Amino acid sequence: MAGKFSKAITPDQVAEWMKQGVALHIVDVREQDEWDSGHIAGAKHMPLGMVSQRHSELNPKQETIIVCRSGNRSGLACEHLESLGYNVVNMTGGMMNWNGSVEC
Repeated sequence: MAGKFSKAITPDQVAEWMKQGVALHIVDVREQDEWDSGHIAGAKHMPLGMVSQRHSELNPKQETIIVCRSGNRSGLACEHLESLGYNVVNMTGGMMNWNGSVEC
């Protein structure tokens, strides 16, 4: 898997926390067409290529789950954001392994 990051979570864990009503902060780093095809409700869209310019939109102290299609781009985003001091978690397996609902 791409990227060297400290924390990971599975799509099933994210879905379970959502079902329990846990307030989650999710950032989806996929491209626009991928986002448009379906994303996790409440997620923020920030394509990987924009993370360097838009990271200040995130709270560095708040745990943020980073999502992509398979977990590779989100791993790269986690590595970059961690190097800047952000508290991020990679959703391993990405949307390919997401069984929860999506919105378009």
